[in-house]
Amino acid sequence: MLISILLILILAVGGFALSYLIDSDGPFLWRSAAGVVLGSAIYGTTTFLIACFTGLAVASPVGIVLTLTPLLIFRDRERRKHFRTDWQRAKNKMQGGSPAKILRFAFYAFFFLLFCAFFSQAMYQTPLGIYTGGAQNGGDLPFHLGAVFSFTDGSNFPPQNPSFAGAKFSYPFIADMATAGFLKFGPDIRGALIVQDIAWAFSLLLILERFVFKLTADRLAGKIAPWLLFFSGGLGFIWFLSDYWSQGKGLFDFLSALPREYSIGEDFKWGNSLTTLFITQRSLLLGMPLTIIVFQSLWQWFRNERPTSEKVEPGDRALISVASFRPYLGPFLIGLVAGMLPLVHLHSLVVLFVVTFFLFGLDPENWKVWIAFGIGVCVIAIPELAWSVVGSASKASEFIDWNFGWDKGEANIIWFWFKNTGVFILLVILGVYLSYRSNAFAGTKLRLFALPFLLLFIIANVAKLAPWPWDNIKVLIYCFVGALPFAAFAISWIWQKSKYSWALGLVILISLIFSGSLDVWRTSSSQVKFLLFDPDAVRIAEQIKSKTPARSLFLNAATYNTAVALTGRQSLMRYPGHLYSYGIDYSGREADVKAMYQGGPTADQLLKKYNIDYVLVSQEETRSMSVNQEYFMKFPAVASAGGATVYKVR
Repeated sequence: MLISILLILILAVGGFALSYLIDSDGPFLWRSAAGVVLGSAIYGTTTFLIACFTGLAVASPVGIVLTLTPLLIFRDRERRKHFRTDWQRAKNKMQGGSPAKILRFAFYAFFFLLFCAFFSQAMYQTPLGIYTGGAQNGGDLPFHLGAVFSFTDGSNFPPQNPSFAGAKFSYPFIADMATAGFLKFGPDIRGALIVQDIAWAFSLLLILERFVFKLTADRLAGKIAPWLLFFSGGLGFIWFLSDYWSQGKGLFDFLSALPREYSIGEDFKWGNSLTTLFITQRSLLLGMPLTIIVFQSLWQWFRNERPTSEKVEPGDRALISVASFRPYLGPFLIGLVAGMLPLVHLHSLVVLFVVTFFLFGLDPENWKVWIAFGIGVCVIAIPELAWSVVGSASKASEFIDWNFGWDKGEANIIWFWFKNTGVFILLVILGVYLSYRSNAFAGTKLRLFALPFLLLFIIANVAKLAPWPWDNIKVLIYCFVGALPFAAFAISWIWQKSKYSWALGLVILISLIFSGSLDVWRTSSSQVKFLLFDPDAVRIAEQIKSKTPARSLFLNAATYNTAVALTGRQSLMRYPGHLYSYGIDYSGREADVKAMYQGGPTADQLLKKYNIDYVLVSQEETRSMSVNQEYFMKFPAVASAGGATVYKVR
């Protein structure tokens, strides 16, 4: 784990330097957070590109070097002076022991320790197998492990979908690519995952805090916003109280063995961001802070907070020409950052496109800045999108359709949203009202800035934006982020309105984070133990890696936790749920998988048709379908562990 910590710090240094080119007044702590996510995204992207030509062993160290190239800006004396000023300010903030400084330290320390406890449960291994402590992470962790190992052990370059052989790996995989790159330096997979997830989550905290402060000019609102995001949840705490009162345990005994989750399930769909999104969707955990950095720049341009060109002598035409383009360098570089999103988190790019298009329409006089930003986006995003689309098995038609009310089912839509978000929407309305009265807000500009997020919320409530309707959450969570400044400011206003109003503000805040806190506690306290790979699966995976070529094609059960996912080898087909969510029509191949396991002449033909190299027969196969084990005994067995056997069929 120490190696992973060192690597994330190295990447942060490169991203930290880059922050001076995209934000002129960022504080030291924000630059450090931005450095983590910028460095990780750049490292993952450059490593992917280079590995397609050289392999991961060469690409990983070269990616580190390229990520550090922004350090060259400190050759400039003014940049070094700027850095020293920022560092001195940061040291001054840490000196002394005032109550405000102690509270600020406690705030950051609490979240850091929380993230350490929470993400340490994402994956752990015992003699009994590989587990996850995330109740919603059972299907996602094996997918991410399969992606990471396909890069490190499967020579999967250019990346093909490890779960659906022969198709382009169009899932945003840069987060997993960054993890794979780390493994080439020696750390174990668990350490790399935990360190990256903690670093990205803590960076998101700092980036979100400043984003809300920038929009509201209210520091308390900035501190409230992370609580609302990381402990998001609806009215599930009422169900919790009902469960507690209906049983005979004491409060602490009940809290130590919570029977279920209280922010998602049969009664709730919104979920908690940590337990349903950030621990499961690592691409969002990296993509969201990256996107909020861009949002903050968009807001500053929309408010006309733009750098001006340097003064030069009227007679020096060359300098005038260079200086005239200087104000557009920042927007262009921010565009390059946004351009990495197709392979980091595609839905973030979609949201960003809507927000940018909307703001451009409201601010056409500033067209040069918007065009510079757009050019920067296109430089990277268009090649990435083109690469993703060509050879992809995903069908675009599966992603868009009418679907009123998101995932409400038969529930009344007003009750559905109130049950899932509590008084959050009412607070947003109050915040909008206060924006008409408060000098702290940027008035009309801020309300206009929020309009594209409202538009996205409406769209996500009338149409499905992914094959699986619940996946609209990938857009809705950004609607939540766009509304956070208003809700956080409303709570802050209530808190500070009078001598005793802080108590009402605290009650409101607790009502918004109670349910999510229960689910986060349930995960962080190791109450969830979900077995993904038993000892036989782990042992057979090790044998497969040592006894089969890296680019072998396997036939295995179409399950999320096949042992092949631990080997980096390609599968003809894995979990249908994942494939469906990517818009892949798997029905024909699924039928062929079952036919091959039934043996006979049809199996002979299909094995040749798909060029299958090896077949895995284990408990997963025999449990999920009919397996003609006598048929496969005619092939040589190259590996076995417990009840699992690998047959070489080609």
